[in-house]
Amino acid sequence: MMTEPSQPGRALEVLAVCTRLGLSSFGGPVAHLGYFRAELVVRRAWVDEASYADLVALCQFLPGPASSQVGIALGTARAGVIGGIAAWLGFTLPSALAMAAFGLGLGLLGDVTGAGWLHGLKLVAVAVVAQAVWGMASRLAPDAPRATIALAAAILLLIWPAALVQIVAIGAGGLLGWRLLGGATGATAAGPAIAVPRSLAWASALLLPLGLVGLPLLAVATGSHAVAMAAAFFGAGSLVFGGGHVVLPLLERYVVAPGWVGADQFVAGYGVAQAVPGPLFTFAAYLGAVSALPPNGWAGAALATVAIFLPSFLLLWAALPLWGRLRSAPAAQAALRGVNAAVVGILLAALYDPVITSAIRGPLDVALALAAFGLLQIGQAPPWLVVLLTALTGALVL
Repeated sequence: MMTEPSQPGRALEVLAVCTRLGLSSFGGPVAHLGYFRAELVVRRAWVDEASYADLVALCQFLPGPASSQVGIALGTARAGVIGGIAAWLGFTLPSALAMAAFGLGLGLLGDVTGAGWLHGLKLVAVAVVAQAVWGMASRLAPDAPRATIALAAAILLLIWPAALVQIVAIGAGGLLGWRLLGGATGATAAGPAIAVPRSLAWASALLLPLGLVGLPLLAVATGSHAVAMAAAFFGAGSLVFGGGHVVLPLLERYVVAPGWVGADQFVAGYGVAQAVPGPLFTFAAYLGAVSALPPNGWAGAALATVAIFLPSFLLLWAALPLWGRLRSAPAAQAALRGVNAAVVGILLAALYDPVITSAIRGPLDVALALAAFGLLQIGQAPPWLVVLLTALTGALVL
């Protein structure tokens, strides 16, 4: 008879699984959501499909890197707060180390933007996101009202592709669900609560504004570059909606304008960030490593990485208890059915832009993406294997 692992055992399981995802999850934040769904929802059932869509919706509402926050939430669901930390470490550390190492050995990789293997990784993202849309649509938008909400959200995002419009689409989906889907069957049930201690939730809610206000004041008072760096990256992680690509202009103002990082260094690092798996926010590790003023090197990379991701923990830990109580109410469940349908539409729009638009250049690309989709959907191949096969094929034929 098999028994559930203990809490420490679960945390180690989370670390191991998320490290593998951190080594193989190429394609950006939308693709990351597909990888999480395939590995943690479908294969391992850490949460059910509807609870996963709820978490995606919550993290789309919060500032910061949505895919990383979803990963933290899934780790927390599996192994508590320590599981959330383990999920972040596993998913983030591989790309953070790679970006810091590149910063320390700047120029060793050269220009990778035209590499066939990199283009193959973009094609994997097409297949992974397509599989996520396919599976989530069948469960979360199975009837005419919810399919209509999903299509309307996709159309809205395709016409006005902005982070604010994404939030509007989720809000409108919730409103329509509340009004129209109260009696729906096969709908969102109140899934298992994600436990966050009340004291931690309150402390997180207080620490976030304290960091936003207090760190810049402390930097001015002390003249410390370390505190100024922490304040800049903490602010970037706290205030940006829309994920990694949206944070880049803000980071450029923070680090290039004062002369911490040169403009050419910034652009080179951004190019390499497209070639590593995991969250794009690990670009901060590179910026910390190449900073002209100490702390730099490995210390600067560690400081910048922790500072930019810390708001994700604080926001999520503060929001999860309220979210857990809210989603158990019948009216909230009806609203969440609409929210979940809107999330399907958002992923459908993202499948086109930026995933397909950045990856598909011609018939051969379509063929390779379809082959990868077939391996995932029909062959039930693990995503990491599909990543390796498609990258190798891209290196040989693209």
